Amino acid sequence: MEERALAQEVIDSERLRRVRENMERAEARRLQPHYIESFFLEAFHRLGGTVRRREPRRYEVTHVPAAVRHRDRLIGTREPVLHRYERITFEKDLIAPQGQPMAAFICPGHPLLDAVVDLTLEGHRDLLRRGTVLVDDHDPSDRPRVVFSLEHAIQDASTTRTGERRVVSQRMLYVELDPDGNARDAAYAPYLDYRPLREDEPGAEEILSRPECAWITRDLEKKAVEYAVTRVVPEHLEEVRRRRLEWIEKTRAAVKDRLTKEIAYWDHRAEELRLQEQAGKPNARLNSQEARRRADELAARLRKRMERLDLEAQISPLPPVVIGGFVVMPAGLLAKMRGEPVLVNGQAADTQAVAEKARAIVMEVERRLGYEPVDREREQLGYDIESRAPRTGRLRFIEVKGRVAGAETVTVTRNEILTSLNKPDDYILAIVEFLDGGDHRVHYVRRPFRREPDFGVTSVNYALAELLARAEDPR
Repeated sequence: MEERALAQEVIDSERLRRVRENMERAEARRLQPHYIESFFLEAFHRLGGTVRRREPRRYEVTHVPAAVRHRDRLIGTREPVLHRYERITFEKDLIAPQGQPMAAFICPGHPLLDAVVDLTLEGHRDLLRRGTVLVDDHDPSDRPRVVFSLEHAIQDASTTRTGERRVVSQRMLYVELDPDGNARDAAYAPYLDYRPLREDEPGAEEILSRPECAWITRDLEKKAVEYAVTRVVPEHLEEVRRRRLEWIEKTRAAVKDRLTKEIAYWDHRAEELRLQEQAGKPNARLNSQEARRRADELAARLRKRMERLDLEAQISPLPPVVIGGFVVMPAGLLAKMRGEPVLVNGQAADTQAVAEKARAIVMEVERRLGYEPVDREREQLGYDIESRAPRTGRLRFIEVKGRVAGAETVTVTRNEILTSLNKPDDYILAIVEFLDGGDHRVHYVRRPFRREPDFGVTSVNYALAELLARAEDPR
């Protein structure tokens, strides 16, 4: 098995380190269970379903709406959606706890979740295209931004049962444009840290009529697509092509080796049987014609398999498709329109300088501890610093909060909370407390958050004193 496994490959230590780091980053950003649980419970409730919590993170579904069951009959290919579920869960470890009923594991691919997603998209896809205005409470500037969400797929030349070319990779992209015409690849879910406009705040029309928003036109969609085509799509295509072509070539070699040996065996066996039959010693169980037929069938099978692999190797990208967009309203412009002082998460805008200084302090602390920190605050990944242990290559993800003397609360975003819950052993909330006289004190809080925020909550305020009571020295 080790000699012939298709996934076998020689990998050097540097590549192994990159693979491990990418896996840790992916684990920190994974959707299961917290994002999917939050979405499903809210969407299922809006569709008329009834869910009740029975045990920690386990639920009973007492009523599945007829619309959900009917949608499953239209799109489902596996087991049908039931009228009710004794238990459902979003975590594998809680499927069958001892002494409790077995739960259905709700994850992408489960017919109940697929039907709910399909109905939700049907009802709200036009809203994604129409767009909206979201507020970034972390941005003290008066420069709005526009974010487009795009869907990109890569296909090969093989076809599905419906005659369509098969999609081998699909990805969501987010492209952010600024007033200067610059474009960048936004975070994997940037909207989660933004909030909708409140009723007492200016409306979308009033905001878009401001001179700061004059650059926002319909032509921006073309710029977003152009950026995706020139920057993001080639990276996606190269990643998929390299991985799949390597797998296809190994498959081709293995299939050719096995079937060629089988064909040679039956060719040889057919000749042996033919000679025996000519000598008047026929085989009662197998004759030469049957052996020859098996050899011909294997040759046809080999030819068909090679043709299919040739089609799978013809990989091509589809053009990216814009499926939605929104304007990002900075807190500074919103305050300017209302004639109020600029606040960032309820505090004066100069806390941005405090936050930058705090990150520099924590990065210096990490270097003294022997780690290799990298500042990734601008990428909005759910943490500010990625710190690598040079000996093991293990990453830890650090969210930094700087607080001046007298501060009472610490504000954390939804992404930061869910990232910490995804990587509880490797996530650190670093609080830099700036004292009178120019001194400072650094506190590390491990496992800082105990539960995810409710659906629709973009940020949560925590009492600074409570967090400091659970903090420890970085060393």
